[in-house]
Amino acid sequence: MRTTSKSARLGAVAISAALLLAACGSDSKSDGASDKTTTTAKGDATTTTGDEATTTTAAGVDPADNGGRKEGDGTLQLGAVLPQSGNLAQLGPPMISGAKYAVEEINKAGGVLGKDVTLEVKDDGGGGDDALALTNAESLVNNDGIDALVGAAPSGTTKAILDSVVSSGTAECSPSNTGSDLSQADDKGLYFRTPPPDNLQAQALAKVVTDDGNQNVAIIAQNTDYGTGFVRFLDPALTDSGAKVVADVTYDETGTGIDSEVEKVVGSEPDAVVLIGYPEDGGKVVAEMLKQGVDLSKVTVYVTDGMQSNTLYEAVDASKKDITAGIRGTAASAAPENGAAFFPKGFAAFAPEVKSPIYSAQSFDCVILFALAAEKAKSDAPFDIAKEMTNVSKGESADATKCSTYKECKDLLADGKDINYEGASGALDFTAVGEPSAGSYDVYTYGDDGTYKTDEQVVVGS
Repeated sequence: MRTTSKSARLGAVAISAALLLAACGSDSKSDGASDKTTTTAKGDATTTTGDEATTTTAAGVDPADNGGRKEGDGTLQLGAVLPQSGNLAQLGPPMISGAKYAVEEINKAGGVLGKDVTLEVKDDGGGGDDALALTNAESLVNNDGIDALVGAAPSGTTKAILDSVVSSGTAECSPSNTGSDLSQADDKGLYFRTPPPDNLQAQALAKVVTDDGNQNVAIIAQNTDYGTGFVRFLDPALTDSGAKVVADVTYDETGTGIDSEVEKVVGSEPDAVVLIGYPEDGGKVVAEMLKQGVDLSKVTVYVTDGMQSNTLYEAVDASKKDITAGIRGTAASAAPENGAAFFPKGFAAFAPEVKSPIYSAQSFDCVILFALAAEKAKSDAPFDIAKEMTNVSKGESADATKCSTYKECKDLLADGKDINYEGASGALDFTAVGEPSAGSYDVYTYGDDGTYKTDEQVVVGS
C-alpha cells in the first residue's frame, strides 16, 4: 500500500476521551443481565432489565437453524452489542448515540423500504465479559430476529460472537474493531467494519516516528493480541521507513516483570520508544522508564490508540500532570478532514451529554450503510444487505455519484443512480473483505496539563 500525508493543521483540538481499546478486550467482568433498549428515534428509547424484557421470534426466522438464510419482512430491524459495563463502558455512549443518531436521520428521511428502522441495544461486556456479549448477541440474532448487528466494540469480543452471528444469517458491522486478523475471518461475507485495521495504523505511526527524525527505535508492547498483533505490522513498517528496530520487547499486561523488560529497552539506547498498551499498564512502563533514568525530553515515547487518554498521567504519577508532556501518538481520526461536514455539529446537538465523539462517526456509518444497502437491494434480508454493503460504500463504477447524507444517497438510489457514500468517518471505499481501504489518523501530543491535542492528520491507504 502507498502512504500519503495530510499535514494541514487542525489547531488545538482536544477530545475528552478515556480509552480507545478497540483492538483487544480487557479483563473486567460483568455479572448482570444487560439492559435492553429499543429506539426508533431520539427520545423514543425505553429501557427494561434483561430479566423483564420479553422477546419474540421474527417471522421467518428459525433460531435453531444455525446455517439458515434469514428472509426479509419489509422492516429493517437493527441490534447493537456495545459497551455498557466493564473497562470500556466509557466508549459505549458515543457509539450507541452515533447509531441512534443515524436511525433518527434515516427515519426523518422516510426510513428504509418505506418503514421506520428499529434499533435494540444490549451490552457487550466492555471487553471483559465475552460470555455476556455472546448471550446478548444470540438473543438479538435468534430470539429478536434482527437483520443486522452493530458491534461488538473490542476485536476480541467480536471474535467470540462472530461465529454465532454469521451462522444465524445476520449481517454485522463493528464501529471500532481494528484487529488485523479479522480481515481473514470466516464470516460468510456478512461481517464489516468502519474503522481501518491496525496494519494501516502501523504504517501511520511508523511515518510519524521517522518523520520526527528518529533512526533507532525500541518497541515495547503488552503480550496480548492487541500488542503483538500491532507489532507484527509496525516492525516492518519502521524498517521500510528507514529506521532500525533496536529492541522488540513484550511485557505482561498485569505488570509482572516490567522492570526487567524496560531494562532491555533502555539498554538498547534508542532515539525513540514505541509503547503499545493501555493506560494502566502502559503508564507503569513509562514510570519504570523514568525510574531507570530515561529523559523523555530526549527520548520521545510514541503510543497508539489504546493509550489515548486525558488521564494517562495518573497511571504514571498522579501528582504531576506534566509527567506525560511530549508523548506522541496516533489514533483513528475522530473528525477526519474527509468526513461528512455536517456530522461533528449534528452529533453534538443530538447527544450533548456525550463528552467524547470517539467512534461515534464509525457507528453512525455502520447504520447508514446497512440502510443504504437495504434500499439498494430493495430487501431487508441480511444476505441481500451484505451483498450491497461494499457497492454503496464506493460505487460499482468509476462515475458513481458521491453523497454524504442518508436522504441524499437514498434519493439518488431511487433515481437509479450508482452511489459512493462518503461517510461521517471519511471515504470508506470498502475492500473485498468489507473494511476501509484507507485510514485517517490523528497525530496527537500530550501537553503540560496532562491532556492531548491533535496536531495533524495522516492518511494511509491504497
